[in-house]
Amino acid sequence: MEKKYSVAIYPSPEVIDSVKIMKDYLKSKIDWYNSCNSTAHITICEFTIDESEIEKYKQKLFKICDTFTPFQAYLDHFGAYDNAGAFFIAPNEDSKNLLKPILKKVQETLKPLKLKKSDDPHMSIGRKLTPENLKIASQLFTTIDIDFSCKEIVLRELDPVKKQFFVIDTFSFNGNTQPEFIQGSLF
Repeated sequence: MEKKYSVAIYPSPEVIDSVKIMKDYLKSKIDWYNSCNSTAHITICEFTIDESEIEKYKQKLFKICDTFTPFQAYLDHFGAYDNAGAFFIAPNEDSKNLLKPILKKVQETLKPLKLKKSDDPHMSIGRKLTPENLKIASQLFTTIDIDFSCKEIVLRELDPVKKQFFVIDTFSFNGNTQPEFIQGSLF
């Protein structure tokens, strides 16, 4: 059976809680909106495959994440994609430069799949907002300064009834540099 999956970076529980408060506050001003109930995260990619294939991709995610080194990610400003009606929290330049290679390497690892991918790391507050609601969001939220230890990625599966993703696996960043294979000489 085909299922929809998402690969994402989850921040710390404290950041998840503070983003939830922001989403709830926005919801109190504009009513329900896309992603108002989703857990705070930075999307890497989404894909749909037969559930019988997921173990193979879990192994690939484990291998690539094993090579990543944990780091502190700083998100210090808001942004918007007007064309998508998205309002989000964005990382500072240094954190963006650390996050982008992770997004890129994970996407390359999953390359055989047809990916819906993100190449600009951000944490959505709202998606598919009307221009009016986008304006309200940008007036409600003007300053932000959060950080978290970026130390793992999560694999999520879509619950077709709730229309929300739930975590099915976590892959830790272990900072293991893979040894290069060196051709030796027998004599």
